[in-house]
Amino acid sequence: MTHPFVADPFAEARADVRVQSAAAPTRIIEVGETAVGIAVPEEHGVRFFSSARAFDSLDGTLFRNAEQAARAARERSRALGRRRTAA
Repeated sequence: MTHPFVADPFAEARADVRVQSAAAPTRIIEVGETAVGIAVPEEHGVRFFSSARAFDSLDGTLFRNAEQAARAARERSRALGRRRTAA
């Protein structure tokens, strides 16, 4: 316990931990049963980081939420599928 007249040097650090734990967790984005990237929370949404070369075009994109990132990954997957069948 700290004395009421002595500043707590760790108060700010504890507050930062509480704010971080209240944020949305990082989510794995899957298409089918394949993990294609992760959605990492940021101040204004989530940033997508690809884990599969076919999804590198989405790498670094900021989305409003993880569901929007997952939707973009599914659309990319469908576009890749159409390209393969057309070839």
